[in-house]
Amino acid sequence: MNAWTSAQIDAISSTDDFHVSPYRDDGTTPGTPTWIWSVVVDGGVYVRAYNGTASRWHRSALQQGAGRISAGGVDAEVTFTPVDGEINDRIDAAYSEKYAGSTYLPPMVSGRARVATVRVDPRKGATRP
Repeated sequence: MNAWTSAQIDAISSTDDFHVSPYRDDGTTPGTPTWIWSVVVDGGVYVRAYNGTASRWHRSALQQGAGRISAGGVDAEVTFTPVDGEINDRIDAAYSEKYAGSTYLPPMVSGRARVATVRVDPRKGATRP
């Protein structure tokens, strides 16, 4: 796993404009960008599927394990890793803080979305500031 730079983390955490494009079946062509919410917890970038594990981008991300993201001026090739366990409580807290007051927040911290939590990490040598 590669780490985001502090500048990338700052850029990603300061925006709600996060687009994810898991690769298509060929493993190299990015799919259609999907706008989703992201949070940063302990230096890691996390996203959730609003519609849970049935979400198309989520299924593709787990199937391919890689894709592209664009957020806050950061364009990067990334890997996707499913997340589970106690980290989800901290991710819930981060969502609640970043998106406080949104009518979409309750579904994003629900059980349906929690099971569709994914860690997004940069692929080595494949990021641009």
